[in-house]
Amino acid sequence: MLLPNKIRILICTQKIDFRRSIDGLSILVADLFKQNPISDYLFVFRNNYGDRVKVLYWDRNGFVLWYKRLEKGRFKLPPLKDGCFELSLQQLRWLLEGLDFMKIKGHEELYYSKHY
Repeated sequence: MLLPNKIRILICTQKIDFRRSIDGLSILVADLFKQNPISDYLFVFRNNYGDRVKVLYWDRNGFVLWYKRLEKGRFKLPPLKDGCFELSLQQLRWLLEGLDFMKIKGHEELYYSKHY
């Protein structure tokens, strides 16, 4: 993934209609996440069965939509319920790799500032 390390990521824990594309998901961002769709967040959505994930984000001058479908198995996702929560970039990577990010704990990410 070509993303900055400091990006913020929100995952929706309720199932959504996967027929929705960018416009429909943007409306859900405002309704479910209470966020502006063109903010500095990645918004992660899941289907009911758990074998598909969509990620929506704004990239300078337009929306980007990622869609991943597993051929076997399911993503290790939190239980279906209303709401959302924030993920780290590492947790998103684990999720997309098929790992259970709720059980894995990595080292805390360190951010170094540039000194001139």
